[in-house]
Amino acid sequence: MSDKELKQLIEINAKTAQAMLDEIADARQERQELREGMIQLQNAVVRLTNLQEGIANLLVSVDGDRPTILKKLTAIENKLNQLLQQPEDQLE
Repeated sequence: MSDKELKQLIEINAKTAQAMLDEIADARQERQELREGMIQLQNAVVRLTNLQEGIANLLVSVDGDRPTILKKLTAIENKLNQLLQQPEDQLE
C-alpha cells in the first residue's frame, strides 16, 4: 500500500469516526430532550391530578352547601308568598 493510499484510508477512517461521534452526540442530545419532555409530561400529570382533586373537593363542598342554599331560597319564597297574599292597602 502506497503512502497516498494509506493517507486516503486514514482520512476515510477519520471521517467515519467523526461521523460516528457526531451521531452519538446527536443521539445524546435527543435523549436529553426526550428526558426533559418526559419530566414536563410528568409535571403536567401531577398538575392535572391536583386540579382533579380540587374539582372533586369543590363538588363535595357545593353538595354540602346545597341544603343551606335550598333553605334560604325556600325562606325567600315563603316571604314573597306572604307579601303577595297581603291586601294592597297593607303594603302602603
